[in-house]
Amino acid sequence: MKPTEGNKRIDILDYLRGLALLGIILVNILPLLAVKLPSPGSADAAYQRFLFLFVEGRFYTLFSFLFGVGFYIFISRANAKGKNGYVLFLRRIAALFILGWFHVKFHPGEALTVYAVTGLLLLPFYKVKKEINLGIGLILLVSLSIMAFKLFMVVPLILLGIAAGQYRIFEKLAGKLKEAAIFTGVMFLLSMAGLIYQFQHAPSAPFGFFEGGVDETTYMFLSIGIMIGPLVSALYVGLLILLLQFSFVQKLLSPLKSYGRMALTNYIFQTVFIYLAGYVFNLFDALSYLESLIVCLIVYVIQLIFSVVWLRYFQFGPLEWIWRGLTYLELPPMRKRIKDEN
Repeated sequence: MKPTEGNKRIDILDYLRGLALLGIILVNILPLLAVKLPSPGSADAAYQRFLFLFVEGRFYTLFSFLFGVGFYIFISRANAKGKNGYVLFLRRIAALFILGWFHVKFHPGEALTVYAVTGLLLLPFYKVKKEINLGIGLILLVSLSIMAFKLFMVVPLILLGIAAGQYRIFEKLAGKLKEAAIFTGVMFLLSMAGLIYQFQHAPSAPFGFFEGGVDETTYMFLSIGIMIGPLVSALYVGLLILLLQFSFVQKLLSPLKSYGRMALTNYIFQTVFIYLAGYVFNLFDALSYLESLIVCLIVYVIQLIFSVVWLRYFQFGPLEWIWRGLTYLELPPMRKRIKDEN
């Protein structure tokens, strides 16, 4: 069985995956390098508050939702080409689980194993009507958000991604700009209300979230953050969709598209680069919050440049190529054809 070819990529999904990766590393680096607790009233304390208002729980949410969209598109395109999309998908998530199993040994909070297991559980929902998937997804997401069950929110987020695929939300967006603008406006109002509410419950002193338990005030602040996370994530999606309607923005953010097209490679190698920096420069339990931001910015530059250059010559990212080979039981050609390079 040969890999599917000629499938038209939906560019906005690559942009969104790239955006999600930019946010995920900002939070993941904190426990991986045991970043130091900020001093009260410091710039590091202000940055910590910023992270837990605008980043924590916002980009992981987006990444989970996008996995659901990809879930639906993958099976649909495979079936449309006369292949058994279910069998291919099962191989795909089995390979993802194996990659995640190795990754989790170094990064306990990694997402790939969770996505693989959840994808298996939600496979029957591929055939369920889109209205039912949307309804169940929304009910579960609201319920779990209110209870601040962050880990279990992956289930409704992926289910909503499947529904988004069924509704073809991200296809032919140029004809849906009015709806996108209305959606973004509503999400802006809801997100601002939620963020103001969360800010009002912000603890007066910095907190060691990754060092154990937290006090009641901090727990409330973090719980509200989990509760409003999907709203803020949806706002980010809407804003990016609207911004990308301008050609100069597309050109400016084109490296982000390459970054997201190699999402698996870049996600795994974020961990590799963080640990490499930690061991080479002895950064464990030595970095401040703002210094962790500098490390992330350096990783951004390296990965964005690498992604752009790599995809200039190759069709897939390194791990995407292996993942595809395990899915189809045949390694596809890596180099771009001459006509693809012109």
